[in-house]
Amino acid sequence: MEATYNHIGKGYNHTRKADPYLVERLHYHLNPVNKGFYLDIGCGTGNYTSQLHDEEIRFIGVDPSEKMLEKAKNTHPQIEWKLGTAEQIPLENNSIEGVIGTLTLHHWNDLEKGFSELFRVMKPYTNVVFFTATPQQMKGYWLHHYFPKMLADSIEQMPSLEKIETAMNAAGFKDIFTENYDIQPDLKDQFLYVGKQNPTLYLDANVRNGISSFSHLANQDEVKKGLIQLEKDIASGEINSIMKQYENHDGDYVFLLSQKEN
Repeated sequence: MEATYNHIGKGYNHTRKADPYLVERLHYHLNPVNKGFYLDIGCGTGNYTSQLHDEEIRFIGVDPSEKMLEKAKNTHPQIEWKLGTAEQIPLENNSIEGVIGTLTLHHWNDLEKGFSELFRVMKPYTNVVFFTATPQQMKGYWLHHYFPKMLADSIEQMPSLEKIETAMNAAGFKDIFTENYDIQPDLKDQFLYVGKQNPTLYLDANVRNGISSFSHLANQDEVKKGLIQLEKDIASGEINSIMKQYENHDGDYVFLLSQKEN
């Protein structure tokens, strides 16, 4: 993850703003009823951390990218930021009132170790909330039509729901719940499938530079050819039939919810 986000586009903070609806759902599922410290694991530049942080519900952001944390510190100096990974969290046992993580699980090197670390730092009867996408969901993205290898590589790095649940169970999280999320037209956080309903967004280099699949994983020859075809299909209206072929009911992303019971 460090390598990926140390080299991501300079405009990341302009395109990857916290989405109000996602913030509301993260807060709802986290249910931060206790004063104290909460953890945003894989916090990046702290866009979601800063939206959830206040004087009573104080957040600590942990991320392996020094460059991301530098931006977070400069923008939000009132929040505590720490260099670390999910597998090695620089916090004491039973010190955290709850955990969030947005689009971070696929960057972990060891899911079971990461969830075990979260279990260690969490207090009993506190909640964990992750926002991610599963390989099954990503197979329904119409982006496959234009960037097949990029999507295949992106899917390959995404852990399946079954793998995540197995790792969470092994770490001590017993009951795991899910809530599907479908891309909304007014989405403010321009991550991979932001253009589901507005394909012209992918023609903007600034948007692509803020998406790791485009900026880090993708073969640039494929991207160039795919964008040329996409622009033609948008102009002709063919994009509408292509998008229709990929309609499904699996959701585009998912919230994963659990609790440390004791």
